[in-house]
Amino acid sequence: QVQLVESGGGLVQPGGSLRLSCAASGATLDYYAIGWFRQAPGKEREGVSCTSSGDGGTYYTDSVEGRFTISRDNATVYLQMNSLEPEDTAVYYCAAESPGIKCGLYNFEYDYWGQGTQVSVSS
Repeated sequence: QVQLVESGGGLVQPGGSLRLSCAASGATLDYYAIGWFRQAPGKEREGVSCTSSGDGGTYYTDSVEGRFTISRDNATVYLQMNSLEPEDTAVYYCAAESPGIKCGLYNFEYDYWGQGTQVSVSS
């Protein structure tokens, strides 16, 4: 069973950048799809980006397309976030599913979740 730990969150000004990390233990990520999700206060958790284990395909929700980039190695998945906006403020979670040949951005697709890391975008 894989355990996930997120890090890299913090407070940043609008237009700034952060890189989130999702470190895995208990298993390598080679056969897992990994998703990044976020939950803002008073809102439902939404899918932000994901990466598949099969073809390495990546997907982004429309609101972050062109600003966020997901990448991975066999132990860690990263989310590079550029041009951050106040609307990006949320707790960010990573999640894993296996087999993860093709990833998706729905919560129910994922079996394992990290504890979350806070991202705040404010001047």
